[in-house]
Amino acid sequence: MAKKIEKEITVEDKLKTLYALQQKLSEIDNIKILRGELPLEVADLEDEIIGLETRIKKYETELKEADTAVSHQKQKAKDSELKISKYKEQLDNVRNNREFDHLSKEIEFETLEIELSEKRTREFTQESKNLTEQISKSKTFLGERSADLAQKKEELEGIVSETKQQEEQLREEVKDIEAEVEPRLLTAFKRIRKSARNGLAVVCIERGACGGCFNKIPPQKQMDIKIGKKIIVCEYCGRIMIDPELIAAEK
Repeated sequence: MAKKIEKEITVEDKLKTLYALQQKLSEIDNIKILRGELPLEVADLEDEIIGLETRIKKYETELKEADTAVSHQKQKAKDSELKISKYKEQLDNVRNNREFDHLSKEIEFETLEIELSEKRTREFTQESKNLTEQISKSKTFLGERSADLAQKKEELEGIVSETKQQEEQLREEVKDIEAEVEPRLLTAFKRIRKSARNGLAVVCIERGACGGCFNKIPPQKQMDIKIGKKIIVCEYCGRIMIDPELIAAEK
């Protein structure tokens, strides 16, 4: 049985495949540019809303605690008033100065307790008022930000719906092309693309310069690129360079 002879993949073929992959990925990049900052704005708004909701819950918990504290201090004042009434009744039946002094001190102590409870009641009441205002302001702001989020989401969904089918098709084409590229070369391509400012990992030489960073290429290296017998990267920006005539031949 004859062995199947696999066609050798030349460097030119590899460069053409990488360029084709770059073109498809650039189209996807353009779709992302069309969406602009909307995805980030939506994500930021969602995070902000979560933060506002958490803050409101915290305020509401503190408000309950403040209201409970007000009730507690009012009850303490009532208890002290009852004790004072009881001590005053007992004063009518004292048998000696020692009992009188003891009851007088108790009345004085409970009077101070009432004053302290009233002071704390005022403080907790003010805190409750401040928290109520904070909750109201935060809920108003939350409503505004929620409305902004709904609007941004609607805008984003509109753009996504217009470009979804195109992007899905491009991503399928990207997968097919990536399958043709050897793993090590593909990894290098992705690394270059990730570090490149405009996402271009493969560029044509233009007027003797790199099409990515526009630095001049030495004549000998220009000749090597034109021959297309090895993959050459720009010594300045690290992009893979390709001769435009090689691409023109494909068109």
